[in-house]
Amino acid sequence: MIAQPYHLYVERTDVAKNMARYYAMSIEPNLFGDVCLLRKWGRIGAKGQTMIHHFGREEEAVKLFLDLLRQKRKRGYRPRATVAS
Repeated sequence: MIAQPYHLYVERTDVAKNMARYYAMSIEPNLFGDVCLLRKWGRIGAKGQTMIHHFGREEEAVKLFLDLLRQKRKRGYRPRATVAS
């Protein structure tokens, strides 16, 4: 059982470079009781790519989650800006 939810969705856009990318991660259990880190990334509006990492312990998945989050923040990924209505 996962102690707390881990979900992340960040974007990186640069109009000058025609760049519009997203990166999403979540930690979830699978049917066999293992912990999985699901990663999805690609161009905004496209299907993109998916990668799944399997772990025996939640702590290992959280460590990779936080390491990847730091890397994405350094590269300029930020949470999606919401539009005020």
